[in-house]
Amino acid sequence: MTTSHPLTEYSISHANAGDREIKRMVYLYFFLLVFEGSLRKWVLPGLSAPLLIIRDPVALLTILLYLNRKRELLNFYTLPMLFLATLSFLFTLGLGHGNLPVAIFGFRTMVLHYLLIFIIGNVFTRDDVVRMGNWMIYLLPPITLLVGLQFFSPQSAWVNRGVGGDMEGAGFSGAMGYFRPSGPFSFTTGLTTFYSLVGAFIFAFWSEPQHAKKIPLFLGTICIFLAIPLSISRGYLFQLILTLVFFGMASVRDGRSFRLFLISLVVAPILLLMLSTIGFVQTSLEALTTRFALASQSEGGLEGTLGDRLLGGLFRSVTDFEGTPWYGYGLGMGTNVGSQLLTGSRKFLISEGEWGRVTGEMGPVFGLPVILLRCVLGAQLLFMSIPRLFRGNALPFILLSFGLVQAVITGWSQPTSLGFYALTVGLIVACFNDNVSEAQPAVNPLNLR
Repeated sequence: MTTSHPLTEYSISHANAGDREIKRMVYLYFFLLVFEGSLRKWVLPGLSAPLLIIRDPVALLTILLYLNRKRELLNFYTLPMLFLATLSFLFTLGLGHGNLPVAIFGFRTMVLHYLLIFIIGNVFTRDDVVRMGNWMIYLLPPITLLVGLQFFSPQSAWVNRGVGGDMEGAGFSGAMGYFRPSGPFSFTTGLTTFYSLVGAFIFAFWSEPQHAKKIPLFLGTICIFLAIPLSISRGYLFQLILTLVFFGMASVRDGRSFRLFLISLVVAPILLLMLSTIGFVQTSLEALTTRFALASQSEGGLEGTLGDRLLGGLFRSVTDFEGTPWYGYGLGMGTNVGSQLLTGSRKFLISEGEWGRVTGEMGPVFGLPVILLRCVLGAQLLFMSIPRLFRGNALPFILLSFGLVQAVITGWSQPTSLGFYALTVGLIVACFNDNVSEAQPAVNPLNLR
């Protein structure tokens, strides 16, 4: 029996050898995403540069396997992205920076991993999403232990070694002489993104406890709270609060869920209070609060951080194109790899923000439709998740507490961020494949099959 997916728009066979091969490739993609930094820092430091794109061949092979199964990959979202990226690629070579390797890297950034969203969403079922969420929870205790060792170790220690075996360390500036740890990832961004995604899974599993074993779920809950001070990350704390808000909204669907939410409101502060009595947690909490104070002084408080830095940056990215050619400066120029190839050093040649990078590389003519496409995808996922929530499927709604930001504004220029974008949004799309017996009619705006 087959089911049709309202986003990917074509039939899905849930039980065949080809799908199992593709699922294995997605799991390989996931584990390389988590441990790519470990390979670059500790196992194969001499190959740190090529290992940066170690998931690219996996993504390409996954696409080829998918197409070899005679499966459609063109839909309302993939066709416009391919069209816009191809046109921008041609203008990059003809009128932009003209550097072919940089242009290829930029095209790969816009297309290769983006296509995985719809492959994951078409091949994975909701049960597959639950299994992967459990795998993430199983990884939390050892990763949290590593993060603790990195936090309290000097940057010269082996656990803090940077990519390529850099003895200066992989930690980023934090507070009180402590550095933000990177865990098994190359940079701290990967660590906080991983914890944010797993935090969404943990709250979703508390909402539907039948999906996870109690002991790993409880240990995982402790880990995501321990990570707040150990990561010294304001973004992670804000994300965890946002997930709690979505968890609270999801709890209104029935009495049992609402009781779980009320219990969490009581248990969470008690758990935080208990953890704060531990010596190393006290130290890391002090570092976190110090970083908040320093950042507040430099950015003008929460209003400056969210109002000017985030929302203001997004607004300027889609309204201020002074000096930017209508076709943009060229694909890849806004990435770290692109800047390294073009100038010999890593710096932001266009914009630190994702929307600014897109409109700078592709220009307003091609860049604005890409941003709009991402916004429409995020909005459709949100609107689809609400009725599913009241039909007993809270998983996509709670995962969107993290995935909505990923879908709309997360950066694609850094390979780890791009990988988490593809994986997260793909898993959320797959959440709507509830059961084969509950097939939803396909709604295909472009009638592509």
